[in-house]
Amino acid sequence: MHNGVRKFQRQLVDVKPTPQLIERLKEIMSEVEISINTLKEEQRSCYEALLREEKTCRQEVTAYERRIENWSLALKSDPMPPTSHSVKTKPPDSDLPAEVRALEAFLQKTGGPYGGWDQYDHQAFLKVWTKYSGQPAYRKEASLYLLDKTLEDIEQHEDWHQQLICLQDRKREAIQRWKASKNQERQSRIQSQEEAERREKEAKTQVQQHRTEEERRETAQQLEQWREERRRKAEQEEEQRTLEEIQKRRQEKEERRRQLEVKLIIEEELHKKREEDEEQEQWRREEELREMNERRREATKGIKRFNERDLHRVEAKLQEKQLREKEEEERQKRIAVKLKEKVDGHVSRDPSRLTRPTKGWEERMKHIGPSGGGPLLQMFHRAVPSWRQGL
Repeated sequence: MHNGVRKFQRQLVDVKPTPQLIERLKEIMSEVEISINTLKEEQRSCYEALLREEKTCRQEVTAYERRIENWSLALKSDPMPPTSHSVKTKPPDSDLPAEVRALEAFLQKTGGPYGGWDQYDHQAFLKVWTKYSGQPAYRKEASLYLLDKTLEDIEQHEDWHQQLICLQDRKREAIQRWKASKNQERQSRIQSQEEAERREKEAKTQVQQHRTEEERRETAQQLEQWREERRRKAEQEEEQRTLEEIQKRRQEKEERRRQLEVKLIIEEELHKKREEDEEQEQWRREEELREMNERRREATKGIKRFNERDLHRVEAKLQEKQLREKEEEERQKRIAVKLKEKVDGHVSRDPSRLTRPTKGWEERMKHIGPSGGGPLLQMFHRAVPSWRQGL
């Protein structure tokens, strides 16, 4: 039902009235109304069952109170308790106060504790009636909650409710008077019982004192016997502890002797193993020294062989370098002779040669084109090993 109301509220937020929306709202309202009616029926059934149970419990309580009252009356007249047959012969409501019977008759006559209304409507009426403290102004707001009730029905229900309150107050006062009388009777009965219990308690106290004296003497005797038994057990335990201590010392002495023998055997084995390890270590060091000397001789031979090979290579490089230098000197001499021959010849001056492209540039432009590839900024060479540098 709560979910249906929430759903109905969500449908009314920022919407335009359309036939589809109206139909959907009608369906939601029908579902909510069905949920409310179902809840009312369930609550009505539940409260009717509770009313029946309350009436049964009230009758049982009344019967028990009447039985207790009959017991108190019978104790005053006859020490024998009343029989169950005498209690059952009386009608259930014969001892009820007139105010209680008047309230029950009023409820039965007017339709139960809600005056013929269902619980939901009655609670809504009580909520508004309490809010306005019973002033006539409450009827206008109550008619908003109770759509199926007229103002006349509300006024009649108000009169019924005021009569119910009056009868409940009378019932409450009658119950208080009845409780006060029962309380007074119970107090007098308790006083007489306390007096009898006091005399009985004094007699029991004397018997208890005599019994306590006997128990004290028996306890003292048992305590002395227990002390004697404990002293005897302590002596036996001390003797047993002494024997165990002697046995323990013997075992410890034997254990130390055995451990000493084992220690000597282990030390002897360790000494033998240490000597064997030292011999193996000495043999290993000698073997390593022999291998090291052999490797040193082999390394000396290899170094000598590498030195001879490097010396031959260096000599060959020197000879090759000297040959290149000699060839370079001869080439420089030839170039110098040719330059000298050109310089000595007659050459006419032509200033336009400074701005005119050379033959090499013209040939290059034929293959590359006007855009060209740009000047060559870097030229790569083969790396020279470090041992060849400077030769």
